[in-house]
Amino acid sequence: MELQKPGLESLVEKLTNLKTLYLSQVNISSSIPHILANLSSLIELSLRECELQGEFPAKIFQLPNLQMLSVRYNPSLIGYLPKFDASSPVQELRLGGTSFTGEIPNSIGNLKSLSHLDIHDCNFLGTIPSSLGNLAEITSLYLSQNMFSGKLPPIVGNLTSLEELDVSNNNFSVQNSIALSWISKHSKLTYLGISQINLVGEIPSWLMNLTQLNFLCIGSNQLTGQIPDWFMNHNQLSEIFLESNQLTGHISSHIRNLTKLIELGLSSNQLEGPIPASITELENLEFLDLRQNNLNGTIDLNMFLYKLKSLKALALSSNSLSLITKTNIRLEVQQLWLLGLASCNLYEFPYFLHNQGQLEILDLSSNKIAGQIPKWFLNQSVDSLLILNLSYNLLTGFQYHPDFLPWTRLSRLDLRNNKFQGPLKVPSLSTRYYLASHSNLIGEIPPLICNLSRLRVLDLSYNNLSGRLPQCLGNLSYRLLLLNLRSNKFCGSIPSTFVSGINLKWIDLSHNELQGRIPRSLANCTGLEFLNLGNNQICDVFPSWLGTLPELKVLILQANGFSGVIRDPETSFAFPKLRIIDLSSNRFTGRDRL
Repeated sequence: MELQKPGLESLVEKLTNLKTLYLSQVNISSSIPHILANLSSLIELSLRECELQGEFPAKIFQLPNLQMLSVRYNPSLIGYLPKFDASSPVQELRLGGTSFTGEIPNSIGNLKSLSHLDIHDCNFLGTIPSSLGNLAEITSLYLSQNMFSGKLPPIVGNLTSLEELDVSNNNFSVQNSIALSWISKHSKLTYLGISQINLVGEIPSWLMNLTQLNFLCIGSNQLTGQIPDWFMNHNQLSEIFLESNQLTGHISSHIRNLTKLIELGLSSNQLEGPIPASITELENLEFLDLRQNNLNGTIDLNMFLYKLKSLKALALSSNSLSLITKTNIRLEVQQLWLLGLASCNLYEFPYFLHNQGQLEILDLSSNKIAGQIPKWFLNQSVDSLLILNLSYNLLTGFQYHPDFLPWTRLSRLDLRNNKFQGPLKVPSLSTRYYLASHSNLIGEIPPLICNLSRLRVLDLSYNNLSGRLPQCLGNLSYRLLLLNLRSNKFCGSIPSTFVSGINLKWIDLSHNELQGRIPRSLANCTGLEFLNLGNNQICDVFPSWLGTLPELKVLILQANGFSGVIRDPETSFAFPKLRIIDLSSNRFTGRDRL
């Protein structure tokens, strides 16, 4: 739904007795009118995910009857926390996913009725005020993904009602896990996030005292040592994420004791040995991520697909595993939404994929899959697949030759570093990242590629593509971030249709057979940082007008047919950020003016 006529201001200006206003997930796309601060009767205000812009009126926080305020997930909304009065009745403040900034005021401790504070994923900074320990009624405290620094004040340990605490992804200084032992006082905690806070040492032993804990995330720290056996007896835990640490040793067979486990993430550690068979006794497990470890042994996928009846996501990539994928197909095979089998020594497409119709993410990269992509594979997860990664294999083409790839919702397609032959395939209109470099593709770029209006990255470098570049390619510059057509056999002129491209950062058309002049429309790409037109047959004078590009850092024009005198730039502030320029192997004349 959208709110346009009347706008938000017109909607509320006569509703002077309004007590509750819920417009969450309505597209408002405007600033919040200051008139909202006049609604003295307002008790609840929810404007979550409304595309709000501008600065939030601070006086709204100080409305005399306001108990609940939610403006979450409006990333363009800026604002600050004001000074809070002791008489404030506020119970819930939900500001996560906005651009609020500044420090948490010491007066936050005046909000005696506050039960829920969510300011995650904002731009708050400074230290956590000790007055936060005065919030005796608080049950949920989300401070993650900000720029807080200093130490977490132990006085937070006085918050005896706390049930959910997340302080992840900040700049806190924590010497070791003992420094956070005060968390063990929170016997009611069900949710704990302390990832990426510079935590060092072993998995803290005080975690065993949190007997009600359901969710635990302590990833992206410097935890070392093995996962202790007592940890595997924490049978209330339903979600565990210990990824991106330095944990070593085996995965204990005692993992079977985590009977309520739904999600388990142990990726990016140094775990070794085989995956214990006891993991298949976790009958409620839905998400299992063991990527990027040193796990080894031979794994029969039957162990996961037929025994874990609730499994929806399985990631085993980048270990030293060998997979048995030739299984007897049964109708009751588990339907997954995520499957990661990169670097798993696969030689063919796993046959069980015949029955996978709901995949959203599929990663089979860095294997040894050779030959053609089978016809049956193109019929799988047609209406659900979002990300497909087949890069770094030995694929040569498609058993069936469709004009368009069939996945209707595809956002990212990665076919890099294969042996594809034949013409370039056009993916669905939803595609944002199309990576097909380092193969043997031939023929022209189909003009239909220009229909991919959402495209952010197009990388077709290091192929044998030829012919003229479609003029419409320049029209993609409005959304495009990167255009890389390096090392092909393109000829003719560079498209002259580059429109306003504040997002376009990188253009590499080098090592082709392009001719003509550099199109002036490139001046519209004001966000351009990298431009490489080297090793072509371009005949032009020095493009001093490129000096108007405020972000340009690298300009490579070497080995072309540029000639004439290098003129002074057209403005006195030309090339303000240029760091690398290569004009070698051209026919410039006159004195060096650079």
